[in-house]
Amino acid sequence: MTWIDRTNRKVAQSALGRFFRLEFSGHPKERKGSRFFTEIRAGMATFFAMAYIIAVNSNITSQSGGTCVCTPTKDDPVCDNNEEYMLCVGIIQRDIVTATAAIAALTSFLMGVGANIPIACAPGMGLNAYFAYQVVGYHGTGPVSYELALTAVFVEGFIFIALSLLGLRQWLARAIPASIKLATGAGIGLYLALIGLTYSAGIGAVTGAVSTPLELAGCTDAFKDPDTGVCLSHKMRNPTLWIGIFCGGILTALLMMYRVKGAIIAGIALVSIISWPRSTEVTYFPHTPVGDASFDFFKKVVTFHKIEKTLNVNEWSIGNAGGEFGLALVTFLYVDILDCTGTLYSMARFAGFIDERTQDFEGSAVAYMVDAFGISIGSLFGSPPVTAYIESGAGISEGGKTGLTACVTGICFFISIFFAPIFASIPPWATGCTLILVGSMMMKAAAEINWAYPGDAIPAFITLLVMPMSYSIAYGLIAGIITYIILNTLTWIIEKASGGRIVPYAKQLKDPWTWRLSGGILPQWLVRAMQGKKDFWKEEEEIVGSEHGPHSSERQEKDSHEGVVTPVGGEIDDQVGKKEHPA
Repeated sequence: MTWIDRTNRKVAQSALGRFFRLEFSGHPKERKGSRFFTEIRAGMATFFAMAYIIAVNSNITSQSGGTCVCTPTKDDPVCDNNEEYMLCVGIIQRDIVTATAAIAALTSFLMGVGANIPIACAPGMGLNAYFAYQVVGYHGTGPVSYELALTAVFVEGFIFIALSLLGLRQWLARAIPASIKLATGAGIGLYLALIGLTYSAGIGAVTGAVSTPLELAGCTDAFKDPDTGVCLSHKMRNPTLWIGIFCGGILTALLMMYRVKGAIIAGIALVSIISWPRSTEVTYFPHTPVGDASFDFFKKVVTFHKIEKTLNVNEWSIGNAGGEFGLALVTFLYVDILDCTGTLYSMARFAGFIDERTQDFEGSAVAYMVDAFGISIGSLFGSPPVTAYIESGAGISEGGKTGLTACVTGICFFISIFFAPIFASIPPWATGCTLILVGSMMMKAAAEINWAYPGDAIPAFITLLVMPMSYSIAYGLIAGIITYIILNTLTWIIEKASGGRIVPYAKQLKDPWTWRLSGGILPQWLVRAMQGKKDFWKEEEEIVGSEHGPHSSERQEKDSHEGVVTPVGGEIDDQVGKKEHPA
């Protein structure tokens, strides 16, 4: 036994290990295969896969102009050439760097401690673009002011808290048909891969086009159309593309094939280090005004930027807000609820946490509440809505099984507040292939879809297709659910109208579905509270474990009669006494 194994065992047997349910902790529901050092490595992998959000979210959100006031002129209607305004936008960008790292640190840590799942949170991609470009508008040209939009986000968070307390968000995730839930995981994998292929957060292999939805890219800025971003020539000749493919992709994939620990982190770190020197063709800091500004920030290495212009600037007087405020609130509401619900459920299935009987996962109520809490708190920092991150799959693929992974990610984000110049300088081509590799691992869920019955297969395929094509998890879910309802409702009507004589082909192979799910709509803690139990926050297994102890004679006797080993590594055993305890 190495010192790592001994340390893993000692930590597992400590109060920390029992709290996070590490293997060998003696907890009745310990997570098989979970190790202390593995959780740390997984948390770092998730962080490095998500670190791009520090730079990307600040760049996107600051383009709304924040609290800066633009005085338009005929020649410069959006203040692009107004030096004073652009300096203010620069401050907004640095404010959002701090805000993004701070809220990601807080919510990820709370997700780990509260829900004990290896899923991290941060301001959502897609949601931030909707916030900046459609609600507030580029440099404040939209229908809602920045301050009022933050208020809509704040209110949305509290609505989510109420829905989570009542169990409605959990019920929605459980009530979604099985084929669509499986397609969601695979669709998110494709969505991740597409992000990894683009310029903003990837290697830049594809870009949007005019005559076709996508087009091969991979050229440098000098050969891009300034209006559309399409490569006019020199496709696939950008050196950063090939550095990302070989050092961040092929090398990482080879290390993963040989099960080298920390393969994902190694790939990201290698590409980043190669990209930092300024005298190379793959530098992240070209000799341009933007590159000079980025390099000047990078050279600070350790610094703390105090939030100056976006902290608690919400507009609380909404009496004259009008219909645009309501529209923004409703849109944030339905996009975020489907986005977060789909991500949390897919990541829980990817990690093996789903209870097939109840179609729920352990800690779901707390997970949804942490997400809701983060949305409201994030708005006070000046940030768009916070959500669970699909990049958590990077940590799960590294072996993360408990909330310790999310806590490590949160700690890394907290450190990044002070090392923002370093973490904001991880180039997108360093993380692009990581997202592609994680996406490939998530695609295995597609094999479990019921392809035998069209009523299940077609909605699943629509879900899987629309997610990457619309660049939205929520729109993919909406398309799949609507397709499922239309197809299966029409066939049900035809069957009833014909007296059961006309039924669709292979109907006997259809996945069963009902809204009356095992466990009911209300969360179990609320059911226990309504029953008058004083320790309603504890699960039944925890109460039994605390009364008898995990290694008591009663427990061991029960284990000897019911001992069943968990069939798949990483899955949670939901029944007390069905896990073999180590000697």
